[in-house]
Amino acid sequence: MTTEDFNYDLPEELIAQTPLKERSASKLLIMDKNTGELENKQFTDILDYLIPGDVLVLNNTKVIPARLIGEKEDTHATIELLLLKNIENDTWECLSRPFKRLHIGTKIFFGSGLLVAEVQEKKEDGMVIVNFHYKGIFLNILDTLGEMPLPPYIHEKLEEKDRYQTVYAKNIGSAAAPTAGLHFTEELLNKAKEKGIIIAEVTLHVGLGTFRPVEVSDVKKHVMHSEFYQMTKETADILNQAKKEKRRIIAVGTTSTRTLETIIQKYNEFKECEGNTDIFIYPGYEFKAIDALITNFHLPKSTLVMLVSAFSKKEFILNAYKEAIKKKYRFFSFGDAMFIK
Repeated sequence: MTTEDFNYDLPEELIAQTPLKERSASKLLIMDKNTGELENKQFTDILDYLIPGDVLVLNNTKVIPARLIGEKEDTHATIELLLLKNIENDTWECLSRPFKRLHIGTKIFFGSGLLVAEVQEKKEDGMVIVNFHYKGIFLNILDTLGEMPLPPYIHEKLEEKDRYQTVYAKNIGSAAAPTAGLHFTEELLNKAKEKGIIIAEVTLHVGLGTFRPVEVSDVKKHVMHSEFYQMTKETADILNQAKKEKRRIIAVGTTSTRTLETIIQKYNEFKECEGNTDIFIYPGYEFKAIDALITNFHLPKSTLVMLVSAFSKKEFILNAYKEAIKKKYRFFSFGDAMFIK
C-alpha cells in the first residue's frame, strides 16, 4: 500500500479560502460506506439521516492562537513557532521555522519581550521544546500576540477568529480546528436533540499528528505525532449504553474518530480516561467504536484520506471525491462535508 494510492487531482479553485457566511450552508455528500452510493444534499439535511437514539460525538477542543512570529535575541532573524503541545507548565513542544537557526539556549522575543521563548531541546523535523518566560497570564498574552494557525493552503486573512472554532469549543489546547464540527450551529444541534439525538463530547487537542503530510512511499512506515485526548465518565456511560443497545455512534470528524478508536482498542470499552494517542488508521484497520462519520474533504495522500478509506473502501472514497469535484464542492478546512453512513 503506497501513499500514491491515496492521491487525486484537485483544481486549486476548489480549496475553500474563507468560511461561508452561514456555518450550516455547506453542501453535504451522503455516501453509503458499503455500496458507495452517493446523494448530494445540504448540510442542514443531516437531520434527515439521523435516527432517534443515535449518539453524535463532538470534539470540544478549542484552538489557541498558536502561531507566534518573533525574532532571535542576537541576530534579530525572524522566527516562527507553532505551539503544538503543552508538556508541563510553561514548557511547550513547537514546530519551528527556520529550524536550522535555532540552538539549545536560543532566545526568541515576541512583542518586544512581552513573551520570550528559550529553546530547551531540538528534535527532528523542525520540532523544538521551548520554555516560555513572561509576566501575567499566558493565554492572555497569547491572545494578544498569537495568530490563528490556519493551514498553509489558506491564503486569505480570517476576518473573525471565532469562525475557526466550533460553536461548542471549550477545552483550550488545539493547534488546528476539528473542522467537521465547523458546520454545526447551536440551532442545528438543538434540532438534533429535539429529534432524540444524544450529544456526547470528547477532547482531542489537534496537533501535528492530524495534518502532518505523509512523506514516505510505504504507508505503514509513516509515524504519527501523538496528541492529547480525554473522555469523561458521562461520555463513556452514554457510549457504552449505546453499544449495549446497538444504537449508532456517529463521530463528528476524524479527531473524534481517533479518540474513540484509541480508547476502545485500549480498554475494549469506553471509560473515563486521558492520555496521548498516535493511532494511525489506514485500510485494513478494523473499526470497533464508530458506526458512521461526518467529515470534511481531505488533502490528497493525507492520513485523513487514509482513515476515511479504511472506514469504507478507497475506491468508494476516491469516487466520492471525484463526484464532489464535478459538483464543485469546496474542499479542506473551510469546505463542505461528507456523511459516511
